[in-house]
Amino acid sequence: MILLYNNLYFGQEIMGHSKINASRRDHFLSGLNTWMGPNSPSSAHTDGVKKLQGLRYRNMSSQIVGKFSQNNQDISQEFQLPSAYESAMDALSTLITQKKRNGIPAISGQNQKLDRMLRYIKILGLEEKIAGLKIIHVAGTKGKGSTCAFCEAILRECGFKTGLFTSPHLIDVRERYRLDGMDICQEKFLQYFWGCWNQLKANVSEDLPMPPLFQFLTVLAFKIFVSEKVDVAIIEVGLGGKLDSTNVIKEPVVCGITSLGMDHMETLGDTLGQIASHKAGILKPQVPAFSVLQLSDAMEVLQERAKELKVSLQVVAPLTLEKLNGTRLSLSGDHQLTNAALAVSLCKSWLRSTGNWKRLFEDAYEKDGLPEEFLRGLSAARLSGRGQIVADPLINVSGGNKRLSGDLTFYLDGAHSPESMDACARWFSASVVGRKDMSLSSVTSKDNKMERAWTNGYIKPCNNKDSDEMPKRILLFNCMDARDPQILLPKLVNTCASSGIYFSKAIFVPSISAYTKVTSATSAIPSYIPGKDLSWQFNLQRIWEKIIHGKAVLDQNLKINASVGVPPHEFLYKEASHCGPEDGYFACSAVFPSLPLTINWLRDCVRENPSLRLQVLVTGSLHLVGDVLKLLRR
Repeated sequence: MILLYNNLYFGQEIMGHSKINASRRDHFLSGLNTWMGPNSPSSAHTDGVKKLQGLRYRNMSSQIVGKFSQNNQDISQEFQLPSAYESAMDALSTLITQKKRNGIPAISGQNQKLDRMLRYIKILGLEEKIAGLKIIHVAGTKGKGSTCAFCEAILRECGFKTGLFTSPHLIDVRERYRLDGMDICQEKFLQYFWGCWNQLKANVSEDLPMPPLFQFLTVLAFKIFVSEKVDVAIIEVGLGGKLDSTNVIKEPVVCGITSLGMDHMETLGDTLGQIASHKAGILKPQVPAFSVLQLSDAMEVLQERAKELKVSLQVVAPLTLEKLNGTRLSLSGDHQLTNAALAVSLCKSWLRSTGNWKRLFEDAYEKDGLPEEFLRGLSAARLSGRGQIVADPLINVSGGNKRLSGDLTFYLDGAHSPESMDACARWFSASVVGRKDMSLSSVTSKDNKMERAWTNGYIKPCNNKDSDEMPKRILLFNCMDARDPQILLPKLVNTCASSGIYFSKAIFVPSISAYTKVTSATSAIPSYIPGKDLSWQFNLQRIWEKIIHGKAVLDQNLKINASVGVPPHEFLYKEASHCGPEDGYFACSAVFPSLPLTINWLRDCVRENPSLRLQVLVTGSLHLVGDVLKLLRR
């Protein structure tokens, strides 16, 4: 049924009628609802009043519902007037107060920020209403988005109306707001957006300007969840905790803290203890709190803060395969067992505090077992750009028994800290060789193997070009200049090499997304911007070549490549043994002038060679991952 529905719509796109009018759309969906039945997922999606709650589809596959909702989002987007939505994006862009992530905030004084947040909330009449929300509040360095996604899916499967606020978005700002597991539709988003915008605009003054971008998006989240009367609101902290815009939440039902590490040090401090102090700022007096296992410097700070507030801080151990009872987590990677365990504890605590645990489960599963609803949620949660595998839809086709082209698969993970890069490398290493059931924690470092792999410019060669299949692993990388690539890149290559995974090539490319502009899924994407500064990408290439060859690469050699655009396809087949960095010739890496040109180049390479299999790891930046997803979606 779902395939038929998609094909009918896709056919209209091909014939040039994708933007059919609303009445024809409704007539089409109404007819489909009649055929599929009143309790179908499409019926629940098209009816603005009926909500697709867990109790209504307990006997359906959550995986299918998730796929269907995603397709429906694509469909509903086609029916909107893009100009109205783009106008909202232009308005949002005016709220960006920094030119880059580590810039100086326009509004000085972090305490002043929270005071202004409370004033914005009061203007919108949300003060008492936010207090009525039953909130799960989650902070952490890495894994907080995944933990929140698991929480949302579990409680939705338990039959509750859910609201989820996460950041950042990858393709479209509406991804930050989920209602019952689906991104908020454009109509509702615009309704709530302009309602908040106009009210705040009418009350700005010299000492209360319009809120900066994240503050506005946070206020908007509260407005949406209050107006939609969600049963539970899962709120992810943006940055830090104590002074984060979300910390206007005074009485959450339960708080969670995911793994802590060294990130955002320009704001949170340069020691783990200082960072933990910021994260512990979301803890509230006598509100239950849970944390995953932390390093001792971080754990001491969390426990001290919990003691001051008389908070019962419980430390959660990772889930085991036995406890999952054969269920596979929908989010990939061994580290997700830790995030899923925290989500389980947060949901159990929320259910008990709200009086729903006994009503639903009658004290069953108190010890080791997990309710079926929990298992379904853990297997259905979704979060784009974190351990996500996408086969290029324009390439991976076949004609009869013969492949028409090679194979192009993207492995997407927005890792941008040393800890998350290590987890990304372990996930990628297991995924590319089909070891999805293997425990990634069992992949241990083997220094002697890495030394053989990376010394004297040697990289383990791929199969010969005339073999049936040539698997080549390509790194597509960029990171913000606030990160340290001299830590991230060695962490990536060493962890991959420890499990026998090597990159044939590395491609460094600028992201499309601009820090000064909020774009949507339908915003125009230029294929190439002449004169774009690529100095950061050439710096990344220099670091990479130094890792590969074990010696510094002269800057003047890199400048030789600065005027070169997209390399010939032969670049992909040449091994590292041909590399002569002292002559300015780089067989291990390249800088491409734009991401769209890079994607097209990869596609052309596999089109001309049906035996070629490209496995492309996209990492280093969630912005880069989002840009790749946006291009593949188109």
